[in-house]
Amino acid sequence: MDLANRQIEQQMTVLLRRVQRIHVLTSSGGIDLERSAYGIMCRLADEGSQRLGALAIAFGLDPSTITRQVQALEKAGLIDRSHDVADRRAWILSLTAEGHDVLNRTRDHRRQRLEEVLRDWAEEDREMLGRLLAKFNRSMSELVDRDRDPA
Repeated sequence: MDLANRQIEQQMTVLLRRVQRIHVLTSSGGIDLERSAYGIMCRLADEGSQRLGALAIAFGLDPSTITRQVQALEKAGLIDRSHDVADRRAWILSLTAEGHDVLNRTRDHRRQRLEEVLRDWAEEDREMLGRLLAKFNRSMSELVDRDRDPA
């Protein structure tokens, strides 16, 4: 492993250790969303209504795990399920109006906190970080997809 890869691995380890702290620091006072709930809600907002199985695949989790997380969001009134018109046996999950509101307020608060963290960064550095994170996430998705379906 070359020096750059070692440094990336070390910095990812630091970031992973801080993920919970990042979540706590960027949570909005009146809104208490668990990381998993926030991730599910973001996916539904960004990519539209989905089946539970699609969420399980997207997050690499067992459907029973996603089911528990979805049930908690339903109970809180943040997501709703309706029958899939293409397959009445399946359910489609969507954000409710309250879910959209909670997610928007949470995202606004997180983005304000992120702005504080990056306040002293040059605009070019922030743009580069955004591009590199997007590229990294695409590469990670490709690896996960390849591992899931080694054709």
